[in-house]
Amino acid sequence: MADNNKQKLFSDFTAPSRQEWLDKIQVDLKGADFQKKMVWRTNEGFSMQPFYLKEDVDKLPTVNALPGEFPYVRGNKTADNEWYVRQDIKCECPKEANQKALDILNRGVDSLGFIIPADKLSADYIASLLEGIHADCVELNFKTCQRHTVELAQILLAYFEQKGYEKEALAGSISFDPIAKIICSGKDRSALIASAKELVELLADYPKFRAVAVDAYTLTNAGAYSYQDLGYALAWGNEYLTALTEAGVSPELAAQNIKFNLGINGVYFMEIAKIRAARMLWAQIVSQYTSCKESAKMHVCAITTTYNQTIFDSYVNMLRSQTEAMSAALGGVESIVVTPFDQPYEVPTDFAERIARNQQLLLKEECHFGRIVDVAGGSYFLETLTTALAEQAWKLFLDVEEKGGFLKEALAGNIQTVINETNATRHANAGKRKEFLLGTNQFPNFTEKSEGKSPKAACCCCSGEGEIVGLKPSRLASDFESLRLTTEQAAKVPVAFMLTIGNLAMRQARAQFSCNFLAAAGYKVIDNLGFATVEEGVDKALEAGADIVVICSSDDEYAEYAIPAFQYLNGRAMFVVAGAPACAEDLKAAGIENFIHVKVDQLKTLKEYNAKLGI
Repeated sequence: MADNNKQKLFSDFTAPSRQEWLDKIQVDLKGADFQKKMVWRTNEGFSMQPFYLKEDVDKLPTVNALPGEFPYVRGNKTADNEWYVRQDIKCECPKEANQKALDILNRGVDSLGFIIPADKLSADYIASLLEGIHADCVELNFKTCQRHTVELAQILLAYFEQKGYEKEALAGSISFDPIAKIICSGKDRSALIASAKELVELLADYPKFRAVAVDAYTLTNAGAYSYQDLGYALAWGNEYLTALTEAGVSPELAAQNIKFNLGINGVYFMEIAKIRAARMLWAQIVSQYTSCKESAKMHVCAITTTYNQTIFDSYVNMLRSQTEAMSAALGGVESIVVTPFDQPYEVPTDFAERIARNQQLLLKEECHFGRIVDVAGGSYFLETLTTALAEQAWKLFLDVEEKGGFLKEALAGNIQTVINETNATRHANAGKRKEFLLGTNQFPNFTEKSEGKSPKAACCCCSGEGEIVGLKPSRLASDFESLRLTTEQAAKVPVAFMLTIGNLAMRQARAQFSCNFLAAAGYKVIDNLGFATVEEGVDKALEAGADIVVICSSDDEYAEYAIPAFQYLNGRAMFVVAGAPACAEDLKAAGIENFIHVKVDQLKTLKEYNAKLGI
């Protein structure tokens, strides 16, 4: 009876057609360009429409899959969406690292990542490090110098056997990834790849313990776009899969032992789609080696990126990492590392680490993200986005394979060059405010000071220079931060005064824009309600000690106000016009040089202003 009523209810409504939706949107846009206002043109080279219909996804392969079934686009899990809450620990002293591990295990963590100095590696060291930790109740991950990874594995296995753990109960990884050394520091460590066979065979009886890592988060932290993250990660993993099978390892064992450590950036929906597409494409790759569906599951640890973190307004980093963690959780990863908000400028404090842990616990315990498998499944938008991203990443994967594979391209420096160029492009876009960073190039905190904070040196898993081009990671905010720190350290911080006059709406809008624009350099900005004459405004500006006077009015009124204000100021401060009025050429002819508006390169302009001010 209920089903009949339900069917009748739906039959009472006629589904609107695509054209009806488009017509309604055009009405609401009031003449604005649909393509410019409503279509999302992604960095990956494709466009996403503002709405999709059922007919758009009916033909997509992703919608026919089920959770836990090949090709795993909907995840490896079937009962829930639980993941490990992971925190990494640098282990200088094993006893101190052990105490910290035991403490955070009682605070919600159930996955530990130990970064171990190779010169201290020994059986006693591992025993001290793991004292009191029940290895069969938590996920354990280890990383050391690539040359000593086999030794680490041997010590760990001896420890596990001594403790009598069941091999099937132990979950974790040993991060063996010599290719990461190549792309990060430019040092050829390809000879070490041969050790992967011994490492995998050592762990053959431990089905949940993975030996080989694909540390693709290094690409994310160096500025890679999502499709580059994905396409290169697949080629990277395929390189290890090929090397292992050619060395005589069964493809099932080889695939089972590869773990992907993927970076998660701030493009929320794109990153959900990236994880879903990654599983689907990796399953297709593995299926070319073996018919075993279980081996085709992709094992992913997600790590929130440092690339978009900032020094100024650093608490905003919590918002960034929270959306990234949400993307990872909804994408269905197996474990997540949330990067502490203070990572760019100091060794993370206990407070920052606690917040990072709690960000995941909030998603689990209050948002219940761990209860529902693949909430993105069936979303017309996300299914389309997953497919579009998969297609773009697959093109990149095939391109790398046609050129000889990931290792060959890395040794030639080609992968690194592409990512470095992407990073440079993104920095240029940030300078022009085509890519926004809240609190940095958009809506900066006007009164904030660095208070001794300074950027830590960029780190890409290894240090040093090699004979090959290496990644050159630099946070997206770094150029603006350098500018702002330079301003802050000047003998006098410049004062920018808003000379607001004329049309109320326009002067307020332009004053707000100008304050945000100039505060990004660390200038002291003074806004005003408005002046009756330009002479009154200039006098008040000079009384306030202004180094920069910004006239804020409407385009039409600039013809009346700008030149008199400029002449009255008479070089006693820098004069700036907020906007790009039609009379700009006349203003320039009168000697006015400085204009700020949305099409100006903000970073370049602010650097020029600093130079003019002697900073």
